[in-house]
Amino acid sequence: MEADKIKESIKRAAQDLFRKFGYHKTSVNEIAKKAKIAKATIYKYFESKEDVLHSLLMDYIRVSVDDLIHSNTAEVDEEEHLNTLIMKTCRLSYTVCNEFIGWDFIRESANSQAFLKNLSNELEEMLVNAFSQLSGIRKHETYQQRLRFLIKCSKSIVFSFAFTSVSDSDVRKNFVSFQKEILPYLVKAAITV
Repeated sequence: MEADKIKESIKRAAQDLFRKFGYHKTSVNEIAKKAKIAKATIYKYFESKEDVLHSLLMDYIRVSVDDLIHSNTAEVDEEEHLNTLIMKTCRLSYTVCNEFIGWDFIRESANSQAFLKNLSNELEEMLVNAFSQLSGIRKHETYQQRLRFLIKCSKSIVFSFAFTSVSDSDVRKNFVSFQKEILPYLVKAAITV
């Protein structure tokens, strides 16, 4: 196998196992077995299981951000487009936590929270850069700072209710509440000059 194929095989195996059992309950041995390679081979390409997760998530997020930014760009106006973008981003963040990592591990591990913070910051940077490159969008520094503020606030709110919610239905109720009662004001604050 060539290097790219081996890395992809590792990531595919890890993704399947993380989705099925969660990050915390998946071992490097299980990933190696599913990928049909030696455990040492994983460490040749990735420093740790966390590094495999990071690579997997960044691939997923890059594709998702590209889809988010370029879908529905014909929205009625900038405010509606930002509302849609932030909600899709929040759902993306929730999907990453729910499907790849597992809420129990996130709530119980200090390491996972630091990992999520770094991942969240990378997502924020990708969104600001991608959104700023859209044609017709204001590109001055103040606008980018406001956009960054909007994304940071939204992330903080969404992660706080995701971390404190007891069930998926609580998370859904909080998403609806956020979308209807908080997000419109955040967006108006971000785009008003």
